[in-house]
Amino acid sequence: MFEEFSKRNKAVRATLELAQHRDWDDVTLPDIARHAGLDLADLRREFACKSDILRAFQAEVDADVLAKAKTAEPDQSIRDRVFDMVMTRFEVMGPYKPALKRIAHYLRCRPGEASLLACSTLGAQYWMLAGAGAKLDGAGGALRVAGLTAIYGRVFRVWLEDTSPSLDKTMAALDRGLSAGERRLVDLEAACCNMAKLCDNVKGAVNSFFRGFKKKDESTPPEPGPASA
Repeated sequence: MFEEFSKRNKAVRATLELAQHRDWDDVTLPDIARHAGLDLADLRREFACKSDILRAFQAEVDADVLAKAKTAEPDQSIRDRVFDMVMTRFEVMGPYKPALKRIAHYLRCRPGEASLLACSTLGAQYWMLAGAGAKLDGAGGALRVAGLTAIYGRVFRVWLEDTSPSLDKTMAALDRGLSAGERRLVDLEAACCNMAKLCDNVKGAVNSFFRGFKKKDESTPPEPGPASA
């Protein structure tokens, strides 16, 4: 990752290298520019703030994961493909784990700053699902993205503390999360389907009720008007 030595990639890589040894609030924009060998003006042309640099890192991880994704087997389920995509993501981020751990620790107590990454985090899970071949149209797609984002957030915290080479704890947490999420999604989709049927029935009953009134009005003869003098 970051093989292209553009100013943008230099800045992202420099940021993660500094964050590996410093608290996130001690990593300043001038420090990043110096470490990347850039002018501060060059850094500003590429990014608006430090959170913007983290969003660029997320996007680069997305692209690297999608490039490394294995071709799906014909009998492989969407769930198993999502599992592979997320584990590939952790593999790609492995060299940056110390920096990500410091950054995550800092943002955990600062929800306002963490919220700046919400859209890019949702976007990252959208791409993981897309790479796995999941359906992403309509309300069901939004539910899948939101659900995977919640699962990923919990598993990410496990991954940060998982020191085993095979990431056993991470894989177990991801497997449990996907299984539970799959069950909840099935239940929710069934509930939505039942609600839609109920709405159709209510709509049909209301329409029938008013059609009955309309027929009654049409069959009632008009009252005679006043007699003329």
